[in-house]
Amino acid sequence: MTQTTVTPTTTTATTTPSGLRSLYLIRIAFSLIWVALVLTTSASLVSTDRPTVIAAVLLIVYPLWDVIATLLERRMAGTGSATNRVSSINMALGLATTAGMTIAVFSTVGRALLVFGVWALLAGAVQLIVAIRRRRIVGGQWPMIISGGQSVLAGATVAATSASATSSLSTVAGYSAFGAFWFLVSVVALSIRGRRVGLGA
Repeated sequence: MTQTTVTPTTTTATTTPSGLRSLYLIRIAFSLIWVALVLTTSASLVSTDRPTVIAAVLLIVYPLWDVIATLLERRMAGTGSATNRVSSINMALGLATTAGMTIAVFSTVGRALLVFGVWALLAGAVQLIVAIRRRRIVGGQWPMIISGGQSVLAGATVAATSASATSSLSTVAGYSAFGAFWFLVSVVALSIRGRRVGLGA
């Protein structure tokens, strides 16, 4: 769910809406496949369990993929300093999370959930702050505001309950599913704007 979504009204001349749509569709597909793999291979693992090899790989790959996708989106969205600053923060958080997760998976699922939760909370907070600041200037920020707010709440919940005996990896699967939904909203928003621009031309 940690998306640095560049809204249609803030993209530069170098941005290709079709390219962003394609990237978002890839992110949706990745999230859904990731969710399916977690639910079918690792959902039964609880906080006191040690992650299996499959679970460990899934947990490490998720934040790393977010870094890669954010970098690709940054290149597509131009070189605005504000956008680059936000994406740099998100990529730094993602890399730190990947490193932390690489250590956590050798411990317990609970430790991995704690790392994941803190990452979701911080990344969501960054996204929420940026969206609120942009709202009065460019508008169209409601998907980003809702997504950022949900990420903060979900991250705080995952981190706070990470040591609970009933906490499991199915929690992060739900988080990723919500992220896929908001990328779908972004795809729809880009498509609508593309049609309006086409009609206006």
